Amino acid sequence: MRTDLSHFETVARRTVDTMPAAFRAAAQLVLLRIADWPAPDMLADLGIEDPLDLTGLYDGIPMTEKSIADFLAPPDAVWLFREPILAEWRERADIDLDDLIAHVVVHEFAHHFGWSDEDIATIDEWWT
Repeated sequence: MRTDLSHFETVARRTVDTMPAAFRAAAQLVLLRIADWPAPDMLADLGIEDPLDLTGLYDGIPMTEKSIADFLAPPDAVWLFREPILAEWRERADIDLDDLIAHVVVHEFAHHFGWSDEDIATIDEWWT
């Protein structure tokens, strides 16, 4: 089983490429960033102390909030954090790693499309 950064990127890109057509084109414009750990400033901004608590992050302006004034904003990005995802995978021991990676990708892209964590939880019991 591959667990390197390259594998995470491959699974993330495959997940985006297999999204329903209505979402795929917009999702393909978002940068995918894969890192071992979240940066300390990301954790601080979110009020998270334990880096294992952050498996992914959407960094941008949700599509439902974008305006022409956002033209000069940095590009949207979805971050995946390999070590926290691996830790969750090992702890759960009931899911395929690629499925967990894909699930985090879909969750973060849901934020790009304007969904809150509460919205996501209403249709996805995994996050409740």
